[in-house]
Order: sequence, then C-alpha cells, then structure tokens
Amino acid sequence: KAMADEEDELQETELSYDQKKEIAKWFLLNAPAGEINYVAKDLKEVLSDEEVYNEAAMEAFPVYNKSHMICLEMPSRAGEVIVSSYSEITENEYLDPRTAQVAIVDHVKQICSKVRPAYDEELPSSYIEEFRSALDAEIQRYVSESYPKGVSTVNCVKGKDADGPETDFELVVLITARKLSPQNFCNGSWRSVWHIDFQDESQVLDIKGKVQVGAHYFEEGNVELDAKKEFQDSTIFQSADDCAIAIANIIRHHETEYLGALEVAYSKLPDNTFKDLRRKLPVTRTLFPWQNTLQFSLTREVEKELGLGNVESLIFVIGVQEMIGYLVWKFIKRSVQMQ
Repeated sequence: KAMADEEDELQETELSYDQKKEIAKWFLLNAPAGEINYVAKDLKEVLSDEEVYNEAAMEAFPVYNKSHMICLEMPSRAGEVIVSSYSEITENEYLDPRTAQVAIVDHVKQICSKVRPAYDEELPSSYIEEFRSALDAEIQRYVSESYPKGVSTVNCVKGKDADGPETDFELVVLITARKLSPQNFCNGSWRSVWHIDFQDESQVLDIKGKVQVGAHYFEEGNVELDAKKEFQDSTIFQSADDCAIAIANIIRHHETEYLGALEVAYSKLPDNTFKDLRRKLPVTRTLFPWQNTLQFSLTREVEKELGLGNVESLIFVIGVQEMIGYLVWKFIKRSVQMQ
C-alpha cells in the first residue's frame, strides 16, 4: 500500500508534455553564446524523450540563432550570411544583400545547406542600393579594423522599392563578433544593431542603436556577463558616400565610448560590486580589508594573470569580454568567500 501511494504521488507530480517542452526551450534559449549545442546534448539525455526534445529544439533554435545573430558560411565559399530577423525572408531563408543571394538555413544543425539567387522583389531598388552598398563598405572597413573575426551586413528594412529622392527608407546595420574558446572555459560575443531612418522631407537621418555584450567563464565556477546599452543620434541627409562616412563615424564613436565605459566600470569592481556580493565576515572569520580594496586592482590582475604590460592593449572588444569573465571569476574565487 505504501509503495502504491508513493507511485500515485510521483504520477501526480509528473510534468506534462508541454511543461517539459517549455522547460527545455527555456534552457536552450538562455544558453550563452556558442553553447546551445552543449546544452542541447545534456537536455537530450535528461529528457529521455526524443519527441519532446525535437519539438523544443525546432522551436528554440531559430529564435536563439536570430537573437544571437549567428554567422554561417555559405556553400562553395560564396560568402557569409548573418541569421537575423532583419534578413529573414522565410523561416529558413535569409538574404545576404552584399552577394544578392539567399541562404537556406538548417537552424538545429546551424549550417547553411544551400543558396539561391535573390529575386528582384527581395532586393532594394537601385536608388536604395546606392546608399546601402556605400554604407556597407564603410562598416566593413570599420569592423575589419576593430573586431577580430567580426562580421557585418547592411539591410534595407523599409522603403526598399523607393526609386528616387523624396522618399523615406530605413537601413539596419548589423555587427556581430564572437570568440569561442570552450577548451579554455570562456566564450564571448558582441552584437550591435543600428537603425538608420532616412527622412527626405526633413533632410535628417535618425540613428538608433543597441549594443549587447555577453561573456561566460566557467572554469571552477560559473560567471556570466550580460551588458546592454542603447544609443540615439542623428546626422544630415547627404549623398550616399557622405552619409555612409557620417553614419560609420557615429557608430564608431558610440561603440568605442561604450567599450571605454565598460573598462572604467570593471576597474571599479573592487570598491563597488564586491561590497554588494559578500557578507561583512566571510566564513574564514577574517575581516575583509574594505579600507584598502584597491589592493585588488583589476589592472594589476590583468598584468599578473595575462602577462601584459599595458591594459589598454586589451581594448579590442572580444578580448575585453574574455578578460571580464575571467577576472570576475578570479576575484570571486580569491576574494569573495560566501556561504
């Protein structure tokens, strides 16, 4: 009787099919950059239900790939395509305006299986293309100088049929860069999206941007950085080449400034964040030297741990992400004793 009661209780607490699927999707969607396949492998074993896993994966992977703006190489080295909602034609088709091709994507395998030429109606008019291609060239130049292994694209998301002046249209600049080093327990990503609204009547370009920085360090710990920042700016409507230069300079300015702000924020980590993270008396019963927290200088930690003579040399984006995740974990391990 006792065993029967226990079995009845287990049956009552058994999760439904939909509950299992939603939980699996949550884990997949919240995987750090470059780690969804590791999460998927473990989930498959834990669920022990092929049907639940397959349905969860089919729903989660497309959302994850687009939100993380993953970059896939097209067959025969035809180019690279950024998977995003701004380049999406159908659920599995994504436009690469630079090569005027459409990539057919397998979301779960995260590969581009084949490509086809883009149809005329999928491409912007010649008038819009003049502005798009000029901006694309300037952004490519900026990304090659500032982002190791960075990839960019420029898509027209509104008014692509406009065929001359006196019309409004909108371009979106996408920049994505990742540094994946799971063998060193560290992964990082940079994603930025910039909307440029071309308004012919006011002769003004409204520029709105959003930057997302993620880093995950998981050697003997689990530390994750998720930073976001939004921007707003404007410039005047000029020729295609002049607009491209002005927009690229604005993007460069804001992203460099934000990167500098991250550096400053984490240089103040010992005095601010640590005090909020730990108890006044650690389990070691030894008082923490709050009056002299500068001894835990981030600069000295960088130089000591990475053997660098000048921290400013780490101003490259992905390097900063890796450094942040690594050093936050180092500080917590060495200085923060928590129950």
